[in-house]
Amino acid sequence: MRNVRQIFVVLLLLGSLTSFVSFGKKDKPAGGLNVGNAAPDFEIKAADEQSLALSDFRGKYVLLSFWASYDAQSRVQNICLNNALQSAFPTIEMVSVSFDEYRSVFTETVRKDQIVASACFVETDGTKSGLFGKYKLGRGFTSYLLDKEGVILAKDVSAKELDTLLK
Repeated sequence: MRNVRQIFVVLLLLGSLTSFVSFGKKDKPAGGLNVGNAAPDFEIKAADEQSLALSDFRGKYVLLSFWASYDAQSRVQNICLNNALQSAFPTIEMVSVSFDEYRSVFTETVRKDQIVASACFVETDGTKSGLFGKYKLGRGFTSYLLDKEGVILAKDVSAKELDTLLK
């Protein structure tokens, strides 16, 4: 009986250790498209009902940022990228797409965060939208730096990495 108890304790400790070791891996989920993939084209409507397609930006570098106001990490990343582009990289176009289900929440968030992206949109279907599925965002929001042909140069881009990536 004593041996059974010892084995149980050892198994419990091993299980705890395994959970602890894999903890860091769960923080940053993998998903979405990868570097070298062509970014799928999409068309989206702005608040004024005018449509814009990603292909309208061919011939320019594009920073594509997917986020939502309820996801703090993606929201902060969107703000940092927007600020970096405004101050240091004015030749890169930013396409910012929020997956907030309520336009009023999106509008207030953009106002508070002072987002001045050349193209800032909301997908009010949220995570149920076709765009969410097309970019395989089921495991987390992300950003992509696209070259002039629409090919993904970098994924999960940070403001600090932009300078290095564009040289």
